[in-house]
Amino acid sequence: MDFRKKRLSTEEAKKIDLTAYLSSLGHQPVEMRNVEYWYRSPLRNEQKPSFKVNQKLNLWFDHGLGKGGNLIDFGILYHHCSVRELLQKLDTDFSLQQPTLLPSYKSIETESKIKILGDFSLTSPSLLRYLQERKIPLEIADKFCREVRYELGKKIYFGIGFKNDSGGYEIRNPYFKTGSSPKDITIIDNGAEEAIVFEGFMDFLSFKATTKNLPEKGQDFVVLNSVSFFERARPFMETHKQIRLYLDRDTTGINCTQRALSMSPKYQDESTLYKNHKDFNDWIINPEKVQKKHLGPKL
Repeated sequence: MDFRKKRLSTEEAKKIDLTAYLSSLGHQPVEMRNVEYWYRSPLRNEQKPSFKVNQKLNLWFDHGLGKGGNLIDFGILYHHCSVRELLQKLDTDFSLQQPTLLPSYKSIETESKIKILGDFSLTSPSLLRYLQERKIPLEIADKFCREVRYELGKKIYFGIGFKNDSGGYEIRNPYFKTGSSPKDITIIDNGAEEAIVFEGFMDFLSFKATTKNLPEKGQDFVVLNSVSFFERARPFMETHKQIRLYLDRDTTGINCTQRALSMSPKYQDESTLYKNHKDFNDWIINPEKVQKKHLGPKL
């Protein structure tokens, strides 16, 4: 469904996660107690937080005003507008562009419950800030990612989507990582003799960001999207003369790398580049620990 041709309805607007919407407006929780998120009221000036959002119910209540309700109720107070004007504003400024970020610092496996509603260019301020924090230039992310709108648990969310070879998405935002079905690897086949392999797409983007001097199509790339898909990627990887592995420096990633090294001399472990970090992206976002090392193809 093309949401650019379909106006956001009142019921759809009510499904937008309130904590995410507040985040897009620049309001972050001061305190979190289970499903309750406490803010300094966006509707008035205050020092102590008395504005509460129940994330499970997706409802808010401002104790100082004695008022509460759903996102529509909040929006007309915040923007001083009518319901119709709010829906138009959401449709233009939020529903297709702004991210709705799940306020849960967890990785979940709910692919079967996620419904992709649409994908768009990366323009959401919160997602752009997230990319900046991860040291990923927008021009790099734009080439390989989309801003994905999806439904989960009867609420609508946004994230950075990286498509796999079966049409599913790996989805990331500052608070949440998940994916939609079907799960699969992502291959970028440039017809090169060398394959470079990553566990996740943030590491792949990090590599592209730090090796801009390399020929655009000088290497083929494999993003596993899960170490469990290593065997699925082997037929493509092993058609190459050289396979460079940039897997995570956790137990699973290290074990997978060691197993690959034992299978063929084509495999090379490049993760020592960031041996004191959990992965490639963690290495580039901590420049104070970075030591210069050649990243390009070995001659």
